[in-house]
Amino acid sequence: MAGGGPVVVTGGAGFIGSTLADALVAEGRRVHIVDDLSSGHLHNVPPEATLHEADIRDFDAVRGIVESAGALTIFHLAAQADVRRAIADPAFDADVNIRGTLSVLEAAHHAGARVVFAATGGGSYGEYPGLPIPTPETAEPRPLSHYGQSKLAGEGYCGLYGRLHGVPTVRLRLGNVYGPRQDPHGEAGVVAIFSGRLIDGASMTVFGDGLQTRDYVYVDDVVDAFLRAGAGTPHQTLNIGTGRETSVLDLVRILGGGDPAFEPPRPGELQRSCLDASLAAGVLGWRPRTSVEDGLPRTLASVRAARGD
Repeated sequence: MAGGGPVVVTGGAGFIGSTLADALVAEGRRVHIVDDLSSGHLHNVPPEATLHEADIRDFDAVRGIVESAGALTIFHLAAQADVRRAIADPAFDADVNIRGTLSVLEAAHHAGARVVFAATGGGSYGEYPGLPIPTPETAEPRPLSHYGQSKLAGEGYCGLYGRLHGVPTVRLRLGNVYGPRQDPHGEAGVVAIFSGRLIDGASMTVFGDGLQTRDYVYVDDVVDAFLRAGAGTPHQTLNIGTGRETSVLDLVRILGGGDPAFEPPRPGELQRSCLDASLAAGVLGWRPRTSVEDGLPRTLASVRAARGD
């Protein structure tokens, strides 16, 4: 679905990026991965792919990799994705997520390549009175974290490079992605954290009342969206989610955990987040295929296997 020719995947040693790289290799594509391995893992990189250990903020390095690979599609997933770190060090968050995206867009401009950008859904929309749930792309973004703001800025630069240089981009606003290879990192990492604690026989910790909701979307479905976006109509911003709210207590129940331990709510946490992905269905023909009832047990099994349990 992503079309022919070599591709570059930034962040291809990470959770979503490596799963995408596997799918591209399976399609017979020549895959070049750009990753500094600061949060990604070498063992995630498919052996058929070429790893370039580089920082996406290095304009010359990224441009050289894209041009030498002859890539006409760049899947840009490398990012500073930790909301807590973004709040603690907003300059670092902006440096990686904004300057890194500019580096990728500059490389795409000079190489004549398309960019499929991993944006954020709930992180961009935020939460405010009158925000529709599920949230469509027409809703006004009002981020509540530096991470959401920096990713939204990346979307803006994608649009700018389209207007100024004709760079074709597709911006995918992702829900809370979960699945095999997920690290206990960021909000969506609660699935990996809960799975680990269940395996250890420990209680799961719930912050607040546990009724806060997210749109949990399985990684294989997200990869399908990236593949479709690689060949679909450019200059689009599309939500990628299930349209279904799942609470933290729902996660505990589906995973089969016992009574959780409750802690005070964390400041700034969204109470509700859910995406309307009907536009992606119309533009890409994409629909989520994996329910949380199916995806969570698969994730738990993958954590068990990874730990040798």
